[in-house]
Amino acid sequence: MYTVGMKTGIFPGTFDPITRGHSDLVERACQLFETVIIAVAENPGKNPLLSLEQRIELVTASTAHLPQVRVLGFKGLLIDFTRREQAQVIIRSLRTASDFEHELQLAHMNAQLAPEIQTLFLTPNPQYDFISSSLVREITRLKGDISPFVHPIVANTLKKLWP
Repeated sequence: MYTVGMKTGIFPGTFDPITRGHSDLVERACQLFETVIIAVAENPGKNPLLSLEQRIELVTASTAHLPQVRVLGFKGLLIDFTRREQAQVIIRSLRTASDFEHELQLAHMNAQLAPEIQTLFLTPNPQYDFISSSLVREITRLKGDISPFVHPIVANTLKKLWP
């Protein structure tokens, strides 16, 4: 395993729901960090479909095969949560070029708030880079097959919401 000397990385997101793209990034982050904390944001401004508790449960189930992963919910500033968890790095995903500007802005703001915490950008495997939680929700709502895009437990949970 290749390590870069960092013990804990935090992968934050709303995860409404967690997708195979998210899972791919978590698995690769596990190759870089001793501990990966998946920080599930409360984020009421996004009006999530799933409750914070449901999202935590689905993320936990989707990553159960990764022993170094911890799944925690949080509210408030990510930087405050990162400091509380004594993490050194925030892991962010870049799926498309349009993500870059927003993610760079967040990284610069976080660097101003906490210069001791680094941001690491990871890109998903190309077979997953088109998957987004919002597209998964839309396909589910329209009774489409989401099984290629999410863990089976996620697919079953979403199907129950839109029978």
